Amino acid sequence: MGDTRRSVPEAPEGVDTEKPSVARIYDWYLGGGENWAIDREFGKRAVEMFPHIKELARQNRAFLGRLVKAAMDAGIRQFLDLGSGVPTVGNVHELVREHLPRGERATVVYVDYEPVAAAHATVLLERDDSTGWAGLVQADLRAPDTVLGHRITKRLIDFRQPVCLLMIAVLHFVGGDEDPAEIVARYRDRLAPGSWLGLSHITDENASAEDAAAVREVAENYQRTSNPLWLRGSSDLEPWFGGWPLLEPGLVTLADWRSDEPLTPAGRRAQPFGLCGVAERPSVS
Repeated sequence: MGDTRRSVPEAPEGVDTEKPSVARIYDWYLGGGENWAIDREFGKRAVEMFPHIKELARQNRAFLGRLVKAAMDAGIRQFLDLGSGVPTVGNVHELVREHLPRGERATVVYVDYEPVAAAHATVLLERDDSTGWAGLVQADLRAPDTVLGHRITKRLIDFRQPVCLLMIAVLHFVGGDEDPAEIVARYRDRLAPGSWLGLSHITDENASAEDAAAVREVAENYQRTSNPLWLRGSSDLEPWFGGWPLLEPGLVTLADWRSDEPLTPAGRRAQPFGLCGVAERPSVS
């Protein structure tokens, strides 16, 4: 495979290439090319501190793919992806297009405030000729009114019908003083019965003392980026579902959510560090 970084355009206006970006670092973890030297340097240091981080990113991406397909199998045709990041293999709209039955229509809205993520998502959707049914809202997910009131969201999402709300590997960048529970609730309250809420989050609660120390060191290093990172456990995440019933198998590790793929030794070592769950809004009684 050639060097994909040759295709990276000049930095869009507003991009700080002197400070690492979590969206671009995550792209590097996944083997993407939409990142700069500052991001790669940060990622390499993170791998040195916590060697499981690339595999954890891969497990997170695989969970997203299984979740999107499961939602489509359940009949959901609208997807709101908050903190969608830099486009890479297995984007939501690509998964939807591949899994959508012939003759049916679905819609996807990506939301990210990072300029590189927004710029590349826009280019990707135009290149794929997908702008009629998928769009990008450049906004901060911590501003629900802005996201939900955006013209693209209004054009593509009908909140009277079920929506799959995706908050994948993004809430660990929302600090406690920003009230993540309230942010999630404001999105959750807009969703119709039959909607799904899927989220994932980095954790250290089931790790060995040595590995927990390593992932905490990485979290501390993220304080240098545009988005500091917080570690949380299952007791922190469960209330974010607002009492909605969790779909099987519940709140579990990324690798345990409806996966038939056998874990490699590297996968088993990374497994304890990612939590995920999906809940469905019940019908009004």
